[in-house]
Amino acid sequence: MSISEYRRKRDFSKTLEPPPAAKPKKAADAHFVIQKHAASRLHFDFRLEMGGVFKSWAVPKGMPYRHGDKRLAVRTEDHPVEYGGFEGIIPAGEYGAGTVMIWDRGSYSVSGGQPLKSLENGKLHMELAGEKLKGEWTLVRTRGGSGSDQESWLLMKTGESVRSPGKRREERSASSGRTMGQIASEKTAAWQSNVEAVPVFHEPMRAKAVERLPAEDGWLYEIKFDGYRALAIKNGKEAHLFSRNEKPLEFPELSGAVAGLPCRSAVLDGEIVALDSDGHPSFQLLQARDIGTPAPIVYYLFDLLTLDGTDCRGESIHERRRRLAALLATAKDSLRVSPALPGRLENVLAEIRKLGLEGVVAKKVDSRYRSGAATGDWLKLKCLNEQEFVIGGYAQSDKRGLASVLVGYYERSRLHFAGRVGSGFSELLLAQLGRLFQGIRTESPPFADIQPVDARGAAWVRPELVCQVRFSEWTRDGRLRQPVFLGLRDDKSPMEVRRE
Repeated sequence: MSISEYRRKRDFSKTLEPPPAAKPKKAADAHFVIQKHAASRLHFDFRLEMGGVFKSWAVPKGMPYRHGDKRLAVRTEDHPVEYGGFEGIIPAGEYGAGTVMIWDRGSYSVSGGQPLKSLENGKLHMELAGEKLKGEWTLVRTRGGSGSDQESWLLMKTGESVRSPGKRREERSASSGRTMGQIASEKTAAWQSNVEAVPVFHEPMRAKAVERLPAEDGWLYEIKFDGYRALAIKNGKEAHLFSRNEKPLEFPELSGAVAGLPCRSAVLDGEIVALDSDGHPSFQLLQARDIGTPAPIVYYLFDLLTLDGTDCRGESIHERRRRLAALLATAKDSLRVSPALPGRLENVLAEIRKLGLEGVVAKKVDSRYRSGAATGDWLKLKCLNEQEFVIGGYAQSDKRGLASVLVGYYERSRLHFAGRVGSGFSELLLAQLGRLFQGIRTESPPFADIQPVDARGAAWVRPELVCQVRFSEWTRDGRLRQPVFLGLRDDKSPMEVRRE
């Protein structure tokens, strides 16, 4: 199964597949890729990056979606990490001849935190965070020893069932947005800058939450905005905005401004915020806009994924920001480049706290854009105790109707109770929540660990709504102290909500 087997099977003067690097990476990165491969038989290649290579399995029937479903997965030779970016045609007569599509990619984690040891033991319980697939799967060896020629595995859907990505996304590349037919009709691998491809949604790169940011050279700092993360897709004279989970966002003034940018097509990443009278982002004002209270709306852009058919994600963030600044040079004031914060980290943090802003994002100056991944190249530090929670119930009072909401967070597919939130509600918001709750009432509590004293007087709802909450601290028993309700948010699915 070693990388030498990969090299032995291929003639790199004929195939466009990448040869192994002279000095392969030694770090155990946590990326995965699934490649759709139309060889002699159509199948999917499932690859997990560990030990400096992609450990690989051929899955003839594709990934299982329903809990308990199983698929045969045959172990194949290790592939170099460069293979994760390969999309194109393997020529006739070469090993694996046919069309290869990057079907999905992202980050993963293995229970126990030791993927190589789990591989050796024959069982990998994984959590995938891809552009198309999110959730838990398990690989179990059923035949043959580790590295043998007859090594067979089962790929099982564990944890909760997941939905299919949908027909359109099922058929298109997570890298270029092309179908298998479009890839097969071209003569070269990957994205070509002279090929005008329709710009498509790419799941945003994620920042890893940390308790301390690096202060050394080689990092740039930006404001962590308190708003909606949004991707803008411009194609010709039209532009549309999407949340991080691909839901359309209706901000006509912003999509109109993006449509007016001086380019044919582009995919941009940023944060939509509402500004208060001091020019500071306010999530409460952003929510108030949805129920009729006007507020100035600004789209702070911090990345450029594609521009006029060129995929910019492989460039350094320094180069992407340069291109972005040039593109926005004559844009409307509602479109702004997210500023890089100058000075030493300690001074940056002091100023952020003084202004009462949410936090700071640190990015390596040479970082590439990894859709859907949290690689550690982007880090975030919150200066306020504020995060998303899932609503699982509510309590009522005689005076104002709704008295509080019961919230929680997920851990290994179980919703854990975090407390009651009873302040921060306007009359309009209370009325909105009351209407929403009536449509999702349920008889039993969705929380896995709620105690009778916490459940007293509560009514239950299906855990479908996500809200933003500010609080002073976590108590020793895992409850929120002095929580304040800031608003609902539909740009994050409930299963993504974790304790930060």
